[in-house]
Amino acid sequence: MKIAVIGTGYVGLVTGTCLAETGNDVICVDINEAKVKQMKAGEVPIYEPGLDLLFHRNIEQERLTFTTNLADAVKEAQIIFMALPTPPGGDGAADLSYILGAAKDISKLITEYKVIVNKSTVPVGTADKVKAVFAENTSIEVDVVSNPEFLREGVAVDDFMKPDRVVLGTKSERAKKLMTELYGPYVRQGNPILFMDERSSELTKYAANSFLATKITFMNEIANLCELVGADVDSVRRGIGSDDRIGKRFLFPGVGYGGSCFPKDVQALVKSSDDYAYDFQILKSVMEVNERQKTILVDKVLKYYKGDIKGKHFALWGLAFKPETDDIREAPALYIIDALVKNGATVTVFDPEAMTNVKNVIGDQVNYAKNQYEALEGADALLIATEWSVFRNPDFEKIDNILKNKVVFDGRNLYDLQKMIDLGYYYNSIGRKLID
Repeated sequence: MKIAVIGTGYVGLVTGTCLAETGNDVICVDINEAKVKQMKAGEVPIYEPGLDLLFHRNIEQERLTFTTNLADAVKEAQIIFMALPTPPGGDGAADLSYILGAAKDISKLITEYKVIVNKSTVPVGTADKVKAVFAENTSIEVDVVSNPEFLREGVAVDDFMKPDRVVLGTKSERAKKLMTELYGPYVRQGNPILFMDERSSELTKYAANSFLATKITFMNEIANLCELVGADVDSVRRGIGSDDRIGKRFLFPGVGYGGSCFPKDVQALVKSSDDYAYDFQILKSVMEVNERQKTILVDKVLKYYKGDIKGKHFALWGLAFKPETDDIREAPALYIIDALVKNGATVTVFDPEAMTNVKNVIGDQVNYAKNQYEALEGADALLIATEWSVFRNPDFEKIDNILKNKVVFDGRNLYDLQKMIDLGYYYNSIGRKLID
């Protein structure tokens, strides 16, 4: 099939590449000339495990191409995906200007029937707004389909190639037939393609992410309570996770959720609810708790140093909001750095992938180490904000020789408590026994 993907951000590039992998001819469009030139040269502009292999293979086999010319992309495409940013505005509402602007541009270029697919995360009612744009600007028939993405950064290629489900919002039988043909290769093992109305599809994405954010936040609250009552959060997690009504995933406590999806999607669903005069109290509490949780590690640091960390120097392992990505949007590490610096401390950081992105945002507010051990030099204590695999089994003998004091504040509960006792560390983690 002939496919156009408008937007080559995280979602657009993964979508376009994976669609090309099953034999479709895909042309990706972006207004950023430098980025398009980079991709044409075979450079993947984002870090996502497994994407580079598919990217290069499909470029070489001429199934995946890139352009800044929207007209060229629209001309041949049967299906046009819009994978454009929907950043939160000042009131928390998703900004639809990129989506509606692209819809207007496309509407003036089409000369025959097209399926227009909203791949971006959008509020309920967006498909209706896109339809209205086309109706206003062309008499050519189009179908607008809501097709939310459920891609997890770090495993996005697997998520696209082997989806748990494909959600498609459309009432059009013609569009259903085309979309079933397109997604058929990805659901051969029997996972469902779920057709529903457009508004239900749009809400499904927000509901899914908001529920997962709530689950994470609930477990963080349980962890905080565990510390007060003397319980162990790992035991509690195993105890409730073995109940198949609850499940084991998203029950690991830490320093809060971040990234490109959960924060803005929860915020957008709350704003949408407010627009309909519905007070979504659970999600408002989720946002409030998560905001506090991002700096809970700093609270522990301040308590340990009796409220005064002026002149102290800390090592911070992990900057990305989660492992296997370079995404630092709403990353707890940035909040931790800000709080430490405001309290007079200095910080040296290390992350396997996110260093450049952090430097582009905060510049020289921190020192950047070449590796995790260099980050420890001269540090009074180590803080951990991201659970990269490389941090899970470090050389503790090497740490002992570099770190000034055997003090670790672990925001991801990476280490065994008994092991840390045996090694003689002060080890303060989330929701577990304090080792001093």
